[in-house]
Amino acid sequence: MGLDRYQHHDVNKTVQPDGTILLTSNIPLPPVAGRTLDWLLDWAARTPEATFLAERSGPGWREVSYSQALDMVRALASGLLAHGIGPDRPILIISGNSVNHGLLSLAAQYIGAPTVPVAEQYALIPAARVQFDHIQRLINPAMIYAEDARFFDALDLPLFDGCQKLISHGDYRGALRFDHLLRTEGEDAEAALAKVGPDTVAKILMTSGSTSSPKGVLTTHRMMCTNQVQLRAVLPFLGTRPPRVVDWLPWNHVFGGSHNFNMMLANGGSFYIDNGKPTPALIGETIENLGMLGGTLAFNVPVGFAMLRDALRNDVALRENYFRDLDMLFYAGASLPQDVWADLEAMARDVRGEVPLFTSSWGLTETAPACLIQHEPTDRSGIVGAPMPGVVVKLIPDADLRCEVRVKGDNIMPGYFNDPVKTAEAFDPDGFFVTGDAMQFVDRADVNKGLKFDGRISEDFKLLTGTWVRAANLRLDLLRDLGGLAQDVVITGADRSQIGIMIIPSQALRDRSDAVDQGGALVIPSAAEAIRACLHARPDEGSSTKVFRAIVMTEPPSIAEGEITAKGNLNFRKIQTRRAGLLARLYDDNDPAVIHI
Repeated sequence: MGLDRYQHHDVNKTVQPDGTILLTSNIPLPPVAGRTLDWLLDWAARTPEATFLAERSGPGWREVSYSQALDMVRALASGLLAHGIGPDRPILIISGNSVNHGLLSLAAQYIGAPTVPVAEQYALIPAARVQFDHIQRLINPAMIYAEDARFFDALDLPLFDGCQKLISHGDYRGALRFDHLLRTEGEDAEAALAKVGPDTVAKILMTSGSTSSPKGVLTTHRMMCTNQVQLRAVLPFLGTRPPRVVDWLPWNHVFGGSHNFNMMLANGGSFYIDNGKPTPALIGETIENLGMLGGTLAFNVPVGFAMLRDALRNDVALRENYFRDLDMLFYAGASLPQDVWADLEAMARDVRGEVPLFTSSWGLTETAPACLIQHEPTDRSGIVGAPMPGVVVKLIPDADLRCEVRVKGDNIMPGYFNDPVKTAEAFDPDGFFVTGDAMQFVDRADVNKGLKFDGRISEDFKLLTGTWVRAANLRLDLLRDLGGLAQDVVITGADRSQIGIMIIPSQALRDRSDAVDQGGALVIPSAAEAIRACLHARPDEGSSTKVFRAIVMTEPPSIAEGEITAKGNLNFRKIQTRRAGLLARLYDDNDPAVIHI
């Protein structure tokens, strides 16, 4: 990729008298739009026929242009006003990504009404209803939108007495139809739009609930508009041609719903909705969609890129379509395995003679999300880069020069919805958001080499010897080393003398013919030696990383009990508390279910 298509890192580092480090970018921040709707108005005027949103419809795509989207957003905004929706009356959205979901979200933003997108699992999986009920009580929505009436069939309707229901497909008693809302005569939405400004709340995004009940992150127009200008400042190729994505990442999450959706809207791009997923059952749909249309940007989680790598290896036409126009390959959620990185690079070079920007960034729901980004090429995975323009990064080093990271900037939330206590706890006395994450410098002598993620501070613990265990990094290493044997692992050993692991088995491991449940522990004689061999083969780096014992869990993590969130994040503390008996067995040398390493 040419040097004019990205900015080199240009970081200013200041060391405070107390040892605290402040990092800022020297790249200037261009002017910021006041509202997300300014983007829609701009592109509808400049490129009215260009595709903005699209979804599969039969053998092809249902495509909505920018001018069509603006017309529908205005009509929907007027209809929402006619049904009493406004700044203090949020809309809860319980369906996945769709054209109608996107249009409804923008219509709500047009009149200053927050939307609250939540994971489909919360409505459709009975075990997840505890979290859904918590969100409903917290938000008290005036309207709830479901793409299909079947979502309402799964809900406990008394919770929604007095709440209007809106659907796109199917029938449900008393529910408004999306197409009817489009035709509803209402107030002039332009008067409502005139009241929308940078500090208007555009949506309330729920945190994962991996450490507590989900919190509602107040997400303003200023946050989202600033973040897109920051991204374009360091990735100039976003302005070279309108970007295009074929993307599955869920809009109830900040990565898919704010970062990716707004990147298309801010830059006049096209968002083709992929209803596939990186799972064995749904990856085929993603591959089919990518065979029809490639993107200029590719966003995914590491497991998704690994599954795509395998498909691309065996399909020359798919490989050509995927890499031909690609400007950037962007992974998030965890480090991209180096073998996947190398294979994708080799295929890209074979197709186009050069490698697109392979990169990642770091941020949270509370930060809109991007705060750090690796915006120049690197040859290795796991680096999250340098501060975005307009962000101040505060690093608080410990004795090992591992740093707690805090951030300040216009892309940071003003607080949590209806939770002043949690809001106060989230910021330090200097106004920096306390992220709870840790970083290390890639090269302590050169700040422009960027930072690498070094785990969640809350997941770290000490052994009885006083040795710190960096659990987040150790977990990723173990998942790599255990290969297909483990779906996930829980690191144990706080206030004990040895590290142990509770293995959540892969389906292949669970399906072995000699697997026997012994009171919550899965004993698999044919796999015990393989697990032992994998853990023996790990480099011996001392007691902070050496695993001495393992046990395989029979029961998978429970959404209902708060052990896993709808986003798939494990609540490690909850698992160990709820399964205290199994944890005690892990440290019983005489228990036959324990695999001694």
